[in-house]
Amino acid sequence: MSKKPTKKQDVATTGHSWDGIEEYNNPLPKWWLYTFYACIVWGIGYTVAMPAWPLLNGATPGLLGASTRADVAAEIARYDAANEGVEAKLVAADLTEISADPELANFSQNAGAAVFRTWCAQCHGSGAGGQQSLGYPNLLDQDWLWGGSIEDIHFTVTHGIRNEDDPEGEARFSQMPAFGKDELLTDEEIAQVVQYVRKLSGQEFDSAGLGDGETLFIDNCASCHAEDGTGDRAQGAPNLTDAIWLYGGDVETLTETIYNARYGVMPNWNTRLSEAEIRAVAAYVHSLGGGE
Repeated sequence: MSKKPTKKQDVATTGHSWDGIEEYNNPLPKWWLYTFYACIVWGIGYTVAMPAWPLLNGATPGLLGASTRADVAAEIARYDAANEGVEAKLVAADLTEISADPELANFSQNAGAAVFRTWCAQCHGSGAGGQQSLGYPNLLDQDWLWGGSIEDIHFTVTHGIRNEDDPEGEARFSQMPAFGKDELLTDEEIAQVVQYVRKLSGQEFDSAGLGDGETLFIDNCASCHAEDGTGDRAQGAPNLTDAIWLYGGDVETLTETIYNARYGVMPNWNTRLSEAEIRAVAAYVHSLGGGE
């Protein structure tokens, strides 16, 4: 005798209906439900055991006392201990002998590059090419305002330029007069000096507007930039006879420079970097191609 097929039992609905379409009240699979409950239990356990809930001055520490900050600090301390010997050797070495020692040369290249990217690249650029429009010098060429020997670079990095924060008070300092703003020269005289400076640097200049530019330059500018315009590194006075400009050598920029003057400031790094870090970054900058 054949069996009658069992009639499938109807599934109850939730009572919701949209345009005649009803929603079945199918329960979730038990495996999914148990997994969901397990995740809730795991989440509660995690917030109790690990740092989780933010507070005003940190976060709940958790029963296990885990700390990613402490892990990073321990890793930094481990590397500091590993580099302690070579850093002491770097500090004790004569600056001019660093490049001749393979160990110090290798260390200063790596450590100096890291210091440069962290603290110097914001102004001088990641490739050390500077930013002319903002007055940040290019460190790859041979034009140095305060000297490009490794000793000069080390001193500049250590004490900075025109800052008031160097604890030893040895920041390099010079100040260009604001010839226009302080009414030392008239607008016409400034225009003549601009044309003479462009002549000095081998650029196109207006011979009709040159006027007394040479005399005005010698009387007002030569004490810093020298009579021939080649500058004076001891004063941080740039060479005006080449094509390298800190802010730009066009007529508009030169007029702005002479009228209002420039007063770039570089921070001293002796309060933020160790002597080993300063020496490493000085050696790194010196090796980029512009160091003398």
